[in-house]
Amino acid sequence: MDFAAARRNMIDCQVLPNRVTDERIIAAMEDMPREVFAPESKRAIAYVDEALPIGGGRYMMEPMVTARLLQAAHIGPDDVVLCIGCGSGYAPALLAKLANTVVVVESDKAMASQAQETLAGLGIDTVAVIDGKMANGYPKQAPYDVIFFNGGVPKVPEKIEKQLAEGGRLVAVRSNPDNALGTAVLAVRYDDVVSSRDLFDAGTPDLPGFELEAAFSF
Repeated sequence: MDFAAARRNMIDCQVLPNRVTDERIIAAMEDMPREVFAPESKRAIAYVDEALPIGGGRYMMEPMVTARLLQAAHIGPDDVVLCIGCGSGYAPALLAKLANTVVVVESDKAMASQAQETLAGLGIDTVAVIDGKMANGYPKQAPYDVIFFNGGVPKVPEKIEKQLAEGGRLVAVRSNPDNALGTAVLAVRYDDVVSSRDLFDAGTPDLPGFELEAAFSF
């Protein structure tokens, strides 16, 4: 299969038509072999416009959603980024192309190990994968210029919002239990206040460990 052609087609048909204009993001996605982050049995469909199952109930986010979240985060070359969820490593690899340093927190040790191996094979050495509970973030290295959620969450934990630097940006897909479509959101921290706004609809599957506690009722 011609993966380079598939990658170009992904850019032309999924990324550019969805108002992604940041040339650094477009170049990173065109250069990054998404197929190597997919399970071997899924490599032929690595570039389809949908979330790709990678095992263990986890998914690679849709290319369009990934690109639009990256653009909304306005990642600068000197930024330090916290990525919530390593997955197979595709999103951290793109973040590494845009930022100075990427810290990833991942609760699935086997997935993290495989992702580190893939990243190393591509010569990407500015990503630090931390074994930990994703819902806690990684306060030890806070504050972060950008926090990127590599999957959907019903609600962004306040403890993670607090890890944003002044002027820091957080991007995530907020899932909706009553609807297959969630909403991509951008949150920004100014003067110790985090304000957020909705960006676009997205059907990204949830990350594990962020489930809301059921309200107790009589």
